[in-house]
Amino acid sequence: MPVTDSPATAFPQSRTCPYRPPAAYPEMAAHGPLTRVRLYDGREVWAVTGHAAARALLVDPRLSSDRQNPSFPVVVPRAERQADTELPLLGVDDPRHARQRRMLIPAFGLKRIAAMRPWIRRTVDGLLDRMLAEGPGAELVSAYALPVPSMAICYLLGVPYADHEFFEGASRELLGARGPVEARAARDKLTGYLHGLVADKERGAGGPVDGLLDELVAAPLSDGRLDRDELVLLALVLLVAGHETTSNMIALGTYTLLEHPDQLAALRADPGLMPGAVEELLRHLSIADGLVRVATEDIECDGRTIRAGEGVLFATSMVNRDPAAYGDPDALDVHRPARHHIAFGFGVHQCLGQNLARAEMEIALTALFDRIPTLRLAVAPDEVPIKPGGSIQGLYALPVSW
Repeated sequence: MPVTDSPATAFPQSRTCPYRPPAAYPEMAAHGPLTRVRLYDGREVWAVTGHAAARALLVDPRLSSDRQNPSFPVVVPRAERQADTELPLLGVDDPRHARQRRMLIPAFGLKRIAAMRPWIRRTVDGLLDRMLAEGPGAELVSAYALPVPSMAICYLLGVPYADHEFFEGASRELLGARGPVEARAARDKLTGYLHGLVADKERGAGGPVDGLLDELVAAPLSDGRLDRDELVLLALVLLVAGHETTSNMIALGTYTLLEHPDQLAALRADPGLMPGAVEELLRHLSIADGLVRVATEDIECDGRTIRAGEGVLFATSMVNRDPAAYGDPDALDVHRPARHHIAFGFGVHQCLGQNLARAEMEIALTALFDRIPTLRLAVAPDEVPIKPGGSIQGLYALPVSW
């Protein structure tokens, strides 16, 4: 194992401010674009904090996403048995990854998402109508930030939204599990539900609901290109990722804009800034802080050698604040051209749902501040509960008033 230049920083750590990296991370990044960090089990792995290094390594085929590789890093205890089951898309390499992705790309392409925009706006307006009727005051995560992406991913996949409380709860259990036994139990709940849903669709018992799962059942499942277990796990990945990440971005984006009134004022003055502001929020917040890979061959990077079998994680909160890539990187600036961030990853594993996430954020944030111009926090900023490190970063709740 290479000698470290300094004691390895523990990773992950929890944030004390919802929109800033943990206090120890800037010092970690000061050691260069590639440094060492220590995981909960004592293992040391490489951490990438430099923007150029991250974009180069994320397209390097010598870094693998295969979670069944015995050398793949386990970053949190709940992932200790991650090799038990192959995880589609996120945990496989090409050509298997490419085959799975090809089946899904049309459903998440720009044309399909553009066609969904009026539906998303109607959904958003309905949620705001209810909030305004029941207000003033609301808990924004449960009333708005979570339902928007949950309803959208259900619509796109063809999952009955009537079941949303079940899969949202099971998703929280999965992502918040303290160990592998809890994680497996939550995953089994979700896969059991999805097996039943796929069986209903095969029998034509799904009713009027129609979506991507129906398309997959009708074609690749029926003609043998996809087996039932793989389809269920694909649906699991899409269902959990499709609502959990974007709901955190909507809630945390709202909190961050309320805490930066000058930037919110700029958006109010020029609504055309919102698409760029979404990119800046994605960069600034970096809620998926810690993409993980394992080296399959030796790799030279920034004068260091990543040895075959060593773990590599991408500290996205620091990569997206690299001063070599962004001027005044710790500032939130809705005028900044921030599109080259890695909040969605980079390379072949770049987030499949990024077009949908952008549309949801843009529509949800625009409508929220348009229709509730006096929106404000209902508690002191430091009273808003923050999710811990090692999970998708975000807020457990966001009390607001107007």
